[in-house]
Amino acid sequence: MNAESAEVVVIGGGIIGMSIAYYAAKAGMDVMVVERGEIAGGTSSKCDGNILAIDKDPGFDSQMSLKSQELVAEWAQELDEEFEYRTPGSILVCETEEEMVAAENWVMRQREAGLPFRMLDQKDLRGEWPHMAEDLLGGLECATDSTVNPVLLTYSLASAARRYGARLQVHTPVTAILRDAAGRIRGVETSGGTIRTNTVINAAGVWSKHIGRMVGLDIPIEPRKGHILVASRWESIGKRKVMEFGYLISKFGGKRCVDPKFEQYGIALVFEPTASQNFLIGSSRQFAGMDTRVDQEAIRLIAERAIRFFPVLEQIPLLRTYAGLRPWTPDHLPIVSPVDEIPGFYIAAGHEGDGISLAAVTGKTICEMLSGAATCIPVEPLRYDRFRCGTVRQEVIL
Repeated sequence: MNAESAEVVVIGGGIIGMSIAYYAAKAGMDVMVVERGEIAGGTSSKCDGNILAIDKDPGFDSQMSLKSQELVAEWAQELDEEFEYRTPGSILVCETEEEMVAAENWVMRQREAGLPFRMLDQKDLRGEWPHMAEDLLGGLECATDSTVNPVLLTYSLASAARRYGARLQVHTPVTAILRDAAGRIRGVETSGGTIRTNTVINAAGVWSKHIGRMVGLDIPIEPRKGHILVASRWESIGKRKVMEFGYLISKFGGKRCVDPKFEQYGIALVFEPTASQNFLIGSSRQFAGMDTRVDQEAIRLIAERAIRFFPVLEQIPLLRTYAGLRPWTPDHLPIVSPVDEIPGFYIAAGHEGDGISLAAVTGKTICEMLSGAATCIPVEPLRYDRFRCGTVRQEVIL
């Protein structure tokens, strides 16, 4: 059997891999995507669909998110298939005076960075959210935040990539990566045969560490489990995403003034109305290896936390629950980078819960790296070698 060949092989058929394939194929590159399961069958189908700046550290993180928001708005015009794109903005709500003070500081820092943030008081909350708990003190808003259906978007990107000539192989696990005597990439072995290539993009999400071992790398990405509840359709509770301010603290590994049972599972309210008027409710954060089984205690605690902010949710039937794995890195930034010691090998992974938010900017940036063009964002903070060179940033201080 003759080996196939491609200019670029992308490992991973989630939203990151498909964004890369779309931009690279559109730029005229010969692209092959290999996916061990189905398109969007992993993390991209077990998450919410938000393109957020509200939960990003002011500065590089939030500017990267703004660029991704701009690119997704372009996708809404460019892609052939509908993916439920909406731009309602999002809010964070505060329980305590201490959180309100921290929120004011967060808004001030974001506004200094040029983002459209503003504080909300109790009247603002009650005016928009009559079903919200009355004792909540206020919160903050980011007007640019948008939302998509992540599965539809991944398939829409796949369809457009194919239109530009990209080829997709599903149910095709990668078994080895081939290199020459100088260590340069020369091909990929899969369950379906050999693909000759000089360029491999590791966009395998929580499987990226496994792919990295094939070329002798220990990529610092670990799976972090998260649960989501799906509520049935009901009268409109609200039209945009709501998170508790404590979500930021949980995301960045800080300590909150909540019952320890919530801290144990990293529980913090995330409420997202969908285009079909279902409600996605989260969230949790656990290191549990590759275990995707639903933890009923985590589900119970998520529901309890959601009802605290929206008491009406106690009346709404639950349709289903699911758990997914998010690819976590120690500094909460993805790796979007070549690996200098392995010419032709790139990593585009480690986005944790920001894969949907940052898919567009990641795909465009990788394509620019491949073509030698100037990148649309600074890439130094995303380099793989930051973990060896002592340039990993410190924890975000709220």
